[in-house]
Amino acid sequence: MAILPIIETPDPRLRVISEPVTEFDGALKQLVADMYETMYDAPGIGLAAIQVGVPKRILVIDLQEPDPEDEEGKRVLRNPRTFINPVFSDFTEEHSVYAEGCLSVPEQFADVTRPAELTVDWQDEDGNRHRERMTGLMATCIQHEHDHLEGILFIDHLSRLKREMLLKKLTKIRRAA
Repeated sequence: MAILPIIETPDPRLRVISEPVTEFDGALKQLVADMYETMYDAPGIGLAAIQVGVPKRILVIDLQEPDPEDEEGKRVLRNPRTFINPVFSDFTEEHSVYAEGCLSVPEQFADVTRPAELTVDWQDEDGNRHRERMTGLMATCIQHEHDHLEGILFIDHLSRLKREMLLKKLTKIRRAA
């Protein structure tokens, strides 16, 4: 496994619409493993393939904090979830608000309103199909990550003023670093 560089805004690659995965092979499994390692190292709870420069419809999510370390000093993954070619349906009219952040917009957070529940159809690393009703933080997280597949960042859900303020703050942090 390898830790991949995470693309940050304003990199135009983050605006690319990702292509469906058609080959479920060893290269896909390696990419997914690398994405998990990258996400945990960042640390984050979700990562889209485009965030590491791969314009494919792949998301990895783990809402659980990793257990400290096993006997060999490796982090223990508690609930990793891989979503390939996800498709959404049956959104509720009820919405939830969550202070979202993003590995591609580091150290910045803002309240984003999204549907509270939805149904997700996806494939796993072997191409098997799945369907599940998502609620709570998982519903928020998968919608956030799915936005990346469409070239959308969480800051695009903000008012122009809030987005500009957040980006100015990010620029100041980068200059100070």
